[in-house]
Amino acid sequence: MSAGSVKQGALSKAVLVLVYAFLYIPIITLVVFSFNESKLVTLWTGFSLKWYYEVLQDKEIISGFWLSLKIAFFTATASVILGTFAAVALTRYKRFPGRTLFSGMVSAPLVMPEVIVGLSLLLTMVTIQKWLGYPERGMMTIWMGHTLLGLAYATVVIQSRLTEMDKSLEEAAMDLGSKPLQVFGLITLPLIAQSLMSAWLLTFTLSLDDVVLSMFLSGPGSTTLPIVIFSRARLGLNPEVNAVAAVTIAAVSAFVIFGSIYMARAEKKKQREISAAFREANQ
Repeated sequence: MSAGSVKQGALSKAVLVLVYAFLYIPIITLVVFSFNESKLVTLWTGFSLKWYYEVLQDKEIISGFWLSLKIAFFTATASVILGTFAAVALTRYKRFPGRTLFSGMVSAPLVMPEVIVGLSLLLTMVTIQKWLGYPERGMMTIWMGHTLLGLAYATVVIQSRLTEMDKSLEEAAMDLGSKPLQVFGLITLPLIAQSLMSAWLLTFTLSLDDVVLSMFLSGPGSTTLPIVIFSRARLGLNPEVNAVAAVTIAAVSAFVIFGSIYMARAEKKKQREISAAFREANQ
């Protein structure tokens, strides 16, 4: 191995370490100071759990946390369902009237500023409420806004998996007499299960920490956790915010770890089934 290759490898590792440090040191610092006894969040005076106790007694934070979890769960579920339909339409049907417009509308939230999306949704909701008297701004409107954003991300993730998938498996099933819905349920869905889980976790996280859309679409009694944290941070640093952020990081990390383990086991199981099928075919 040449000296140039060694230097290049060392430089790559150093850059990687710096990038990880830049990303994770602030998060680690926040978690550490959530156990700080002092009310001054930048001055360490000793280990304490009192801020977690204070959070448990804070009804506004608890209410916002559960509301955020509910909205994130329903947003992720709806985004994956709608994103799957959109991805199938874009990958399996190359030509249909309005395909270009449909593709552009699905991808628009990815490149459009959230402020513009939130303002547009707010005006739309106000107009609909004026005509029909429903829906009032609250959990429903926040969920609809988050689903619009999550749909775009879910479609991209699922579409990439469908593009890579071997279409001959679906064609073989249809040649054997399976109907399109049977092929979709028995062949397509199991093969894209990992991308569905990835899309669910991604959209869940996006919904859980969204501030802009939530502020535009929230109403009285429907304050999500990010709005509570943002409102308190504007008035000054509060140790309770560190504790809430630490709990949120732990919850999201648990979801990600669980999802990663599930996907890894599913991939191993699929590989074992493929190997077993090949062995049976060669016997």
